[in-house]
Amino acid sequence: MSPIITRRRAITVLAAAAGVPLLLHAGRADARLIRWQGTTLGAPSTIQLYHHDEAKARAAIDAGLAELARLEAIFSVYRADTAISALNRDGKLDDAPPEFVELLTRKLELARIADGIYDPTIQPVWQLYLRHFTAASYDPAGPSAKDMAAALALVGWRDVRVDGRRVAFARPGMGLTLNSGGQGYITDRVAAVLRAHGFVNMLVDMGEPRALSTKPDGSAWRIGIANPADPSKAVAEIDVVDKCVATSGGYGTLFDPDGKFTHIIDPRTGSTAPAMLGVSVVAEDATTADGLSTAMVLAPPERRQAILRAAGGLKALYVTPEGVVTTVEA
Repeated sequence: MSPIITRRRAITVLAAAAGVPLLLHAGRADARLIRWQGTTLGAPSTIQLYHHDEAKARAAIDAGLAELARLEAIFSVYRADTAISALNRDGKLDDAPPEFVELLTRKLELARIADGIYDPTIQPVWQLYLRHFTAASYDPAGPSAKDMAAALALVGWRDVRVDGRRVAFARPGMGLTLNSGGQGYITDRVAAVLRAHGFVNMLVDMGEPRALSTKPDGSAWRIGIANPADPSKAVAEIDVVDKCVATSGGYGTLFDPDGKFTHIIDPRTGSTAPAMLGVSVVAEDATTADGLSTAMVLAPPERRQAILRAAGGLKALYVTPEGVVTTVEA
């Protein structure tokens, strides 16, 4: 059986239905919620914004989607023609896009803060799991110890060299993924495009929802934290204004039908995070929240607050199917 490679929605935005009129503070009743839906780096994505002129809103959304397409052509590991795929194939990138260098630098800093609990060079181990569980026949106990040791030998954030716009691996066979951070980074960049077009009240979700300002009526955007066992149901809700909430959980991608092996991999051991544990991180921007949510899934309890605080997070909520089990404040 093939692995269940899906990015299941881990956060539910509890907002008005598209097209429903909303009264503004100034008394205008013609502002409407205008919505776009699609995918970003394999994850469900939405843009929700309020405006009285739908044509203007759609033009702004089109500009945001152009930025999305441009950044996916840099960060997607699912396409052979992207900057990250060229680096993984050739072991070096001599003229990396500035956005690539910016995000990679931030992810390497997070790896340093987290003492390697988070490591963007985990890609060789991810590929090992994928090859193992997509083979015609496979051992349900997972990859062999020998294969795992060989893959782990290629992991190490300290062996990524960044020199201006040149990025290179210190050892052949290394690989990089910026999916944990890339969706947040794209969310932030698309939000900046929409702001440049004059929009203020919106929720931009390119895999991680970022609320900008309030809804036009002054109320906060309400984010539902999904039940890991049934992402269509929320086990907790939080109100956010000018914040992002990013969630990671093993249930997002399951390599095996029993859910013993998930996509969140400990870079130190090759073991994976539990399927039914989710972590939602609240931060000022989506890039910070996105990477931190992955790091916090694997962080031991005694390190959680220190990592959250040092990396710029505000709050982390750990949830199981039974509800919120732990809240960590920075």
